[in-house]
Order: sequence, then C-alpha cells, then structure tokens
Amino acid sequence: MSVPVYLPEKVSVLVVDDSDDQRALLRRYFERAGCVVTTVKNAEDAITAYTRATPDLAVIDLVLPGMSGWQLTERLRADLPDCVIAVTSVLDASAYPPSEATLPKPFTGAQIRTVLRDFVPKWTQI
Repeated sequence: MSVPVYLPEKVSVLVVDDSDDQRALLRRYFERAGCVVTTVKNAEDAITAYTRATPDLAVIDLVLPGMSGWQLTERLRADLPDCVIAVTSVLDASAYPPSEATLPKPFTGAQIRTVLRDFVPKWTQI
C-alpha cells in the first residue's frame, strides 16, 4: 500500500516591470523560492496575462510606460480582489498606492521570501 504524498501547489507570481534587469532579478528570486513566474514589461501586457491565468501574487512597479503602476494596481484590485499585490519602486514608499506588501528597490531575496511568508498563505518555504 502506498502512502499519498502531498505536493503543495506552486505559487503563481506576475511580475510587472519595464526594466529587463529588474524582471530578471525578480524572476530569479521568486523561482528560487519555488514559485511559477510570469513577467511582463507593461500594464497592458499584465492585464492580458492575468486574464489568462490568475496569479496568487502580483509585483507591480509604479513607473511603467502607458498605464501607470498606480492605475494597474487599482484595476487589478477591482478585477482580482483575492490577488496579493506587492508594489515595488525606487520612489519613496510613502507614495505607494494601498497594497498588501511593498518591495522598495533595491530589494533582497530575503525580502521576497518575507512577502511570500507573510502574505501568500499557500507558499511553503523550500
């Protein structure tokens, strides 16, 4: 008789940042934490991505071409109220729109894991 093995569902993360380097860094940190990551470079692509697959966590840069990160945060909150939002920016954190978490730049891998631990209940540390 075999014993069933529980394999936790991976956390899905949507990263929205217009900087190639920042997207790559965020992807690397979240993948190391065991997450499945989708990266996009603007808000319009983010909307397309999250209508195809609902993320557990969205990391949104505030300064984006076209629709701003502030506008995307409001739109995402209306479209997917259960999605955790983490705002990231070089701007002063006091100017961030309301969100569950913040990741002021520069951020660390430890900060990424803290956001996952504190705000995404299904995340289990690997």
